[in-house]
Amino acid sequence: MNDVYLLIGGNLGDRMAFLRQAKSLIGQSAGHITAISSIYETSAWGMEDQPPFYNCALQIKSNIAPETLMGILLNIETLMGRERLIKFGPRTIDIDMILYNDKIINTAILTLPHPQMQNRRFVLQPLAEIAGNAMHPVLHKTINQLLEECPDTLDVHKISGSI
Repeated sequence: MNDVYLLIGGNLGDRMAFLRQAKSLIGQSAGHITAISSIYETSAWGMEDQPPFYNCALQIKSNIAPETLMGILLNIETLMGRERLIKFGPRTIDIDMILYNDKIINTAILTLPHPQMQNRRFVLQPLAEIAGNAMHPVLHKTINQLLEECPDTLDVHKISGSI
């Protein structure tokens, strides 16, 4: 089994309900969920004139190959109403594969580790909660170290509630 870390988030509609639905669909079709971070409300990154996001990190155990798994995750997004109209625009759900063991992949469908994770507090904060000692396979730093060094100053705060 492979250790895979995902970040799920969205800023349209009932954000908590969409996170719960994504978690359920991931558990049914992508792998066994072994850890879930708290929910974090985060300012929008990349295109700031939009509602804030709810984000959370998941760890799953999966025997599905990385590219196939990414296809499954993209299908879940589509099933949940995700439309890719504007880069960094508002969305019902976004599912990003952040790490897959220590694999380094750069294909048309998937780049691992996620190429911007070290620059995004909204990724690192929830990920550090469940995998603070996980190692970035390119930068050779832990998630905790990357969080300490993160240049992103956008607001990220834990909210009550869980999925």
